[in-house]
Amino acid sequence: MPFRIATFLLASLLGGACAAAILGWHFAWLGAWLGAVVWLLLDAWRARRLLEVLRVDAAGLPSRGPGVWGELAERIRKLLRARELQTRQAEERLQEFLAAIQASPNGVVLLDEQGRIEWCNQTAAGQFGIDAERDLLQHLANLVRDPAFVAYLASWNYSRDVVIDAPSQARGHRSHSARLSVQVHPYAGNRRMLLTRDITSLEQAEAMRRDFVANVSHEIRTPLTVLAGFVETLQNLPLDAQERSRYLTLMGQQSHRMETLVNDLLTLSRLEGSVAPPPHRWTRIRALMAQCEDEGRGLSNRLSAQGHRLSFSMEADSEIAGAPTELQSAMSNLVSNAIRYTPGGGDIEVTWRLLPDGRGEFAVQDSGPGIAAEHIPRLTERFYRIDRSRSRETGGTGLGLAIVKHIAQRHGGELRIVSTVGKGSRFALVFPVTRLRQASAVSAVA
Repeated sequence: MPFRIATFLLASLLGGACAAAILGWHFAWLGAWLGAVVWLLLDAWRARRLLEVLRVDAAGLPSRGPGVWGELAERIRKLLRARELQTRQAEERLQEFLAAIQASPNGVVLLDEQGRIEWCNQTAAGQFGIDAERDLLQHLANLVRDPAFVAYLASWNYSRDVVIDAPSQARGHRSHSARLSVQVHPYAGNRRMLLTRDITSLEQAEAMRRDFVANVSHEIRTPLTVLAGFVETLQNLPLDAQERSRYLTLMGQQSHRMETLVNDLLTLSRLEGSVAPPPHRWTRIRALMAQCEDEGRGLSNRLSAQGHRLSFSMEADSEIAGAPTELQSAMSNLVSNAIRYTPGGGDIEVTWRLLPDGRGEFAVQDSGPGIAAEHIPRLTERFYRIDRSRSRETGGTGLGLAIVKHIAQRHGGELRIVSTVGKGSRFALVFPVTRLRQASAVSAVA
């Protein structure tokens, strides 16, 4: 402001001096007045020009000009550049934040005061079966009609979460509905943020844990009850040598059954907690097949007077990399299962071959009763049995196929099951190319 006053006085003095020089000193006041008017008009014109530029396009301010308005324009330009930089940085941070939320495995939905969708990430859109763009500003309660969710959202009591089934439109190709945990967090007044989490696998794991504990308890309780009964009989009743021997034999069978169950449980625990088998420890398939044949023929003779028609064949003599004991256990399990569940006199064919894509397949085909289609997906579950009484008669623990599946996965392979009721079953272990090599090539190198 002092600068403007000084400029104004200087313009007046210059106007007065010019008038005095031209018209004489008597008209000096007129010149001073005219100079002040000219200065004021010029100053007003500069101010008006600056205001017009600010109204139309503040970014188009002229470069620094003379006078106080030029100084003001330059300072405004600097402030605008600083504000633009701050705005751009804030926008970049916002986009980074939204990208991080989009990448989250959990769903996020932002609702306004009326419960309308302001924003949601793709995870939440997929879980709720909504469109992240089309359904903006739609009431979420109108899109997700689950009664428990609607009541929870309207209650404004968000101290706990609510668990619901995912809407049918969100299932996609899944045959079973997913389970969602939804927790609401109010913010900024009456706005709300929904955090969703798919807990389907957690609930399945919890159900499997409960079933596992219940099944183990049941499987152990049965032989223990039998043993306790036999012990009480031996203690309280006078038995002759033949009866005592029979009871002791039955007790030994129950004891062996519990021992087998405990061993299978320990095997599963070891398979789940140990490192992957070595990729450079090679075992001949011929040796594994030979042991399977010895064990299979011995088991067949013990279980049936007729025996079974067993055949073992190899289309290629190969070697496989991995843990020999695990591989032998998986293959023997499939052979023994076929023998146990195939009536005496039935056919069991065990083969090893290389598939066209180079993978190896160990397969066991039987002529047993077959398995209904609804049971096949669950055969590898622990303690899952189609017929419990039949399993106990054959001495099975219900863990054999679970062990086989784990061993196959640890070696990068898979267990395939094909069965038709009344026509038999085919169980196959398929191993990847990376774990196989020709036995003849090894011999040549050696």
